[in-house]
Amino acid sequence: MNGKRIEILVGGFVLSGMTALGVLAVHAADLGSLRGGETYALTARFDNIGGLKPRAPVRAAGVTVGRVRTIAFDPASFQGLVTLDIGADYRFPRDTAAKILSAGLLGDQFVGLEAGGEDRDLAAGDAIAQTQSAVVLENLISQFMSGQAAGAAAPAGAEAVE
Repeated sequence: MNGKRIEILVGGFVLSGMTALGVLAVHAADLGSLRGGETYALTARFDNIGGLKPRAPVRAAGVTVGRVRTIAFDPASFQGLVTLDIGADYRFPRDTAAKILSAGLLGDQFVGLEAGGEDRDLAAGDAIAQTQSAVVLENLISQFMSGQAAGAAAPAGAEAVE
């Protein structure tokens, strides 16, 4: 009888541990925010989306105000077309700018919105005109290295032309 009680306690402990891991996974993935609420769609075009993924957060002033719905390639403009789902409670002026930013040096990417000052707000289906593409770390390193190589190749006493 005592062995059966220990088995039940161990089973309960394992079940509670698995439940805690599930809650932690949902919290870490931030899947619970903006779930089930009303949203409206905005689009933005970027020359380079970097590592942006669907379901990535859309943030304004550090607050999550939406999610990336879809990412597609526009063959007419040769740009990435990003559709954003913004919470219905959040309104942004028509001159709002969208940037692809990183959470830390090598962290996940998200869309950051910077509100403008125009009186009229963006409506469902509108496009954000002012965008800034993702900064790709490999491109920065390449530019830095080519700049170093150009500076090293210049003769002594000569100034590097930029």
